Amino acid sequence: MAEKRANKQKIVAENRKARHNYFIEDDLETGIVLEGSEVKSLRTGKANIAESYASVEDGELWLINGYIPAYDRARSFGHEERRRRKLLVTKRELSKLWQGVGREGMTLVPLELYFNEKGYAKLKLGIAKGKKMADKRETEKKRDWDRQKARLLRERG
Repeated sequence: MAEKRANKQKIVAENRKARHNYFIEDDLETGIVLEGSEVKSLRTGKANIAESYASVEDGELWLINGYIPAYDRARSFGHEERRRRKLLVTKRELSKLWQGVGREGMTLVPLELYFNEKGYAKLKLGIAKGKKMADKRETEKKRDWDRQKARLLRERG
């Protein structure tokens, strides 16, 4: 699951269903407040953000229901696996997110959890609007047609 990109980012967890279930209108890179055992556990690449979401509460941004497993070699005082984690954004970015969520049907969806080139854990959040079943079918049809078109072009040479 852990992979490296051209710009030296190590992807730890990716929410693949987010692009299937939501229209992603905008995205934002945020920092995340972690404990030492959480960072060590993230480096093993076994985190999961598929069922998580972000929320603005009391003027702060929080990641809720993100799963980071317990680190095997941590002492008796490890970390809680599904605790709320604070996300670090500027006031301007927070107001932008608040306005985005204020619109009807918008939500904050975690897209990727990764380490940047400096070694800091970052979370990419998307401001998203939920898709209806017809939208999901339309996206699937378009993807199938693009695949079929590429296959036909390859065969013709």
